[in-house]
Parts: sequence; structure tokens; C-alpha cells
Amino acid sequence: MYWTEFLTVALIHLLAVASPGPDFAVVVRESVTHGRRAGTWTAFGVGSAIFLHVGYSLLGIGLIVSQSIVLFNALKWLAAAYLVYIGIKALRAGPAAAGSESLEVDKTERTPRAAFVAGFMTNGLNPKATLFFLSLFTVVINPHTPLAVQAGYGVYLAVATGVWFCLVAMLFSQQRVRAGFARMGHWFDRAMGAVLVALGIKIALTEMH
Repeated sequence: MYWTEFLTVALIHLLAVASPGPDFAVVVRESVTHGRRAGTWTAFGVGSAIFLHVGYSLLGIGLIVSQSIVLFNALKWLAAAYLVYIGIKALRAGPAAAGSESLEVDKTERTPRAAFVAGFMTNGLNPKATLFFLSLFTVVINPHTPLAVQAGYGVYLAVATGVWFCLVAMLFSQQRVRAGFARMGHWFDRAMGAVLVALGIKIALTEMH
């Protein structure tokens, strides 16, 4: 009975998640710099953050945020500050040791928790994600659709997002791909840092419509 609505939600989500943004940039950077394990945990973090968006959308809190300039701006500046912070850290990356033939990994091993938090924070604080899920649950999904069905949509969105970014992590943590970044590892890190800073600035300039 709700298959048409579900397919519409799934298609819109696919187009949104496939477009490069803060989530993509963070997962790629973690995967290339720290390997598949870190990239996968970052993907789990991004996927888990979807439950946060779905939760407040179902509770109607997203509507309150969208109507409050103060709350929206607070979320916006938090997200922008976080992205700029991790972007600046990446911009400060130094070159690999002379003669190194493999991508230089940080001296301190990336913990699953740190990677998970990076993904969760990046997606959870993104005001564009807030607006996306708000529009999804107020415009695309019929308000008369049972709450249990809407929650089911939410579970699908979280799992699909996690799976997508796990695939991204697998691709960018491949030995061949990582080896390709070996000689220009610090430049890649700096480039991704610049992207993250730019995304942070873009989010900071986001206006509430």
C-alpha cells in the first residue's frame, strides 16, 4: 500500500546521498589516510546520525528547528565550526618520510570511536541534512502514513546511508587506490582539508528558507 511512497523516498535519498558533500569528504579522507577499518567506522557514524534526523522529524522537533532562526543558526555554526576544525587539521598535514612507498598513516592509530564520532558529528550537525529530512517527512511522506511505517522508512534511510558509505570506504581504502596517493599523500590530505573548510564556509552561509 505504501510502496509508491517508499520508492519515492528511496529515490530522493539515493540522489541526495550520492552527491558529494561533507559526509563523502570525511569518509574518503578517513579511508585513504587511516584505512578501511577507520573508513567503515566513519560510515557507521554517518549512518547512525540518520536515526537522529529521523527521530526528531518523527517527533516534530525538526519543524521547530526550521521555524526558529536562533536554533537553525546555532546548528549551522556548530556544523561549520566542526568542518573547518577538521579541515584545518588536514591542511596542516606534512609530507611522508623520504623513500616511503606507502601512504603515511598517523603515528597514533585511529580508534573506531574517533572515526565513528567524525562521521556522526559531520552528518548530525549538518543543517542541510536537517532541512532534507524535514522536507522528506513533511512534504514527501503523507502525514497520514502510520508512524510505524514512517519509522520503517527511517530505518531504511539509515541502513542505506551506512551501506553506501561503507562501499565508498571499501573503494578508497583499496591498496591500489591508497598506493596512488602514496607520493602525494600530504597534498591529498591538504586538498581534502580545503574541501572540508569550503564546505564548512558554505554551510555557515546557508540561509533558512
